[in-house]
Amino acid sequence: MKLVVLKETTARETRVAATPDTVKKLIGLGHSVVIEKGAGLMAGYTDSAFKEAGASLKTKAAAIKGSDVLLSVRMPDAAKLPEGQTVIGMLDPFNFDSAAANAKSLTTLAMEFTPRISRAQSMDALSSQSNLAGYRSVIEGATLYGRAMPMMMTAAGTVAPAKVFVMGAGVAGLQAIATARRLGAVVTATDVRPAAKEQVGSLGAKFVAVEDEEFKAAETAGGYAKQMSAEYQAKQADLVAAHIAKQDIVVTTALIPGRAAPVLVTEEMVKTMRPGSVIVDMAVSQGGNCPLSKPDEVVDVGGVKVAGFTNLPAHLPADSSALYAKNLLAFLPLITSENGELNLDTEDEIVTAMILTQGGKTVNERLNA
Repeated sequence: MKLVVLKETTARETRVAATPDTVKKLIGLGHSVVIEKGAGLMAGYTDSAFKEAGASLKTKAAAIKGSDVLLSVRMPDAAKLPEGQTVIGMLDPFNFDSAAANAKSLTTLAMEFTPRISRAQSMDALSSQSNLAGYRSVIEGATLYGRAMPMMMTAAGTVAPAKVFVMGAGVAGLQAIATARRLGAVVTATDVRPAAKEQVGSLGAKFVAVEDEEFKAAETAGGYAKQMSAEYQAKQADLVAAHIAKQDIVVTTALIPGRAAPVLVTEEMVKTMRPGSVIVDMAVSQGGNCPLSKPDEVVDVGGVKVAGFTNLPAHLPADSSALYAKNLLAFLPLITSENGELNLDTEDEIVTAMILTQGGKTVNERLNA
């Protein structure tokens, strides 16, 4: 197949869908790879590095002409793509413009819809990117905090360790916990999923939650958190409110696919925090876990800094791109025939789960529900 990688055009997007390392491996599998000139510069991958790996460097128009598959980080402008183009990327499926894609008969596959099964672990882009986002959330929080994270005992006195509270212990939350612990903070965490308690404890953090019967059944078969009842949320909010007032840094990570982010930190809670404290809202792109957060801004609320980052993986473009490119590399064999041509095997549960549009129609059950 002829694979093409274009320069991302979404605002603040610094990642790229291929690296020189994955280009070599793709070519080794018999594919040809064309990279738009400058596509990897913001991630630290030069045109010369791609060329040395065996890729062809062309302008956007020349690169996409005659291509079989477009590998992308974000969904490009459908109107500017060739009729019938196949696009694989993180396409934000619940906000996906199916009409625009179907108007050009695009075949689109969303990496976010990779099933959470063992066979697909190496293709799980959500996990690879969330892992880095969780790490970066704590780094951003520590920078905004303006004080030391670990305890320091000096001749001039003792510096107390920072108290970090992570709300949501999925992939991003667990990495945030681990990072805060490595930096020397005293870490607590909460989650509605019972399995998270043991995971949080294994990282050396203390678990905070209302552990009633609803809590014990608060996880889907796919490993996601369920939407909790209003009664449970009220009880959890009371517990959390008292805890947040004592924290220096709060990182919120709670997201439910296709839904608005649940409010975890209210305006009243923010106002109980000490001046100089920080809230990092990782769910701001879906409305935010804190109603005071704004996309890609740091809001000062009585001395408390509320930071909303919509694309934390883009703050680590080299590593994020490297992991994402490997996710794509792992997925491509599922849609490649024995003679190296594009073959969407709709009998494969992974492929079926990821296809959004095909032949001018929206075919994904999750979008048609």
